[in-house]
Amino acid sequence: MMSLANLLLSIPLLLVTFFLISSQAAIFEIRNECPYTVWAAASPGGGRRLDRGQSWTLNVAAGTAMARIWGRTNCNFDAGGRGHCQTGDCGGVLDCKGWVDGFNIPMDFSPTSGGCRGMKCTADINGQCPGELKVPDGCNNPCTVFKTNEYCCTQGQGTCGPTNFSRFFKDRCPDAYSFPQDDPTSTFTCPGGTNYRVVFCPRGSPRFPLEMVGSLSEE
Repeated sequence: MMSLANLLLSIPLLLVTFFLISSQAAIFEIRNECPYTVWAAASPGGGRRLDRGQSWTLNVAAGTAMARIWGRTNCNFDAGGRGHCQTGDCGGVLDCKGWVDGFNIPMDFSPTSGGCRGMKCTADINGQCPGELKVPDGCNNPCTVFKTNEYCCTQGQGTCGPTNFSRFFKDRCPDAYSFPQDDPTSTFTCPGGTNYRVVFCPRGSPRFPLEMVGSLSEE
């Protein structure tokens, strides 16, 4: 499916995270254009508070086997980096080691040079989220909610397929990874050595609740 020199990209839904496998180093510029603070998260990479207009440059080492980048909202962390986020939380720490699946913030993910396509998910997923999946300021993963093979594909390749929930996400964000075996429509390759830009709330994104805009959370 890919050569070792390539980067494999996808947007697994909810939290719109990005997955990569690469034998070459890559640079990610992660920028917050939301009208509220976003605590960017990367695994590996850790985490960083980004107020509106701020950026974080992340260097992903060659040979990285699996990684994700996402945003967290309404976080509070103490001086030791312990705390909690309302959405996107990764075990109550600022510097993430694991990850979660879900949707909370519209995002755009694009190469900064040619050779492969960009991806984005900017639909009003939170506003239209099915009631069974709805959480404050986000839309949950059906697997997390129902914990069955139908949504989690725990019984192996070919034991699950698209559902009404996955179609809800796919119809609104065609690039997004909508269920655990959605590789054919949601993974893309980029040449080795490509660098990337990740933007939270890119231009044209839907407006989000005012309580997020006025958040006074601190690290």
